[in-house]
Amino acid sequence: MYEAMATVIGNVVTHPVRRDLTNGEQVVTFRMASNSRRFDVATGEWVDGGTLYLTVSCWRRLVLGVEASVRRGDPIIAHGQLRSHEYRSKDGVERRDLEMRATAIGPDLSRCTAEVVRRTASGGGSGPSTLARNSCDRSSTDDRARVDGEGPGEGATSLSSAPPRGTDPDPVNA
Repeated sequence: MYEAMATVIGNVVTHPVRRDLTNGEQVVTFRMASNSRRFDVATGEWVDGGTLYLTVSCWRRLVLGVEASVRRGDPIIAHGQLRSHEYRSKDGVERRDLEMRATAIGPDLSRCTAEVVRRTASGGGSGPSTLARNSCDRSSTDDRARVDGEGPGEGATSLSSAPPRGTDPDPVNA
């Protein structure tokens, strides 16, 4: 089977939803949109192009990170395998949806900032007792993101359901 791997930069347009499957696995899905823009030299203005919408599904270890970190409106970068999903809607209309089975999701650091909290082998991470998450300050005109915990991000929502954190950070392989 041919695997079309792609990286898509865009915004989360629906709240991520976690489902527990009958086989014991978990999956988090959400929709994202990627807009293209170009500068029109003749008019001196930015012109919006088309918008790509796709459903992103996150499995296994990615479930915990996405569930704790990603919210509607967040600027993200998603990497994974693209698939076209064809189905018939309830009203009998043939539909086609583009789906990405993600292998990596991260914040788009050109439009936000984020604090990294590493997980230990047991599933916890190091750092603050509550998991900090990346969130955009929607009232800001420059669309900078704020991080929960310290400094400018104090107004963001913290996650009280985050797993307990260890004290030793994981080594980083360069």
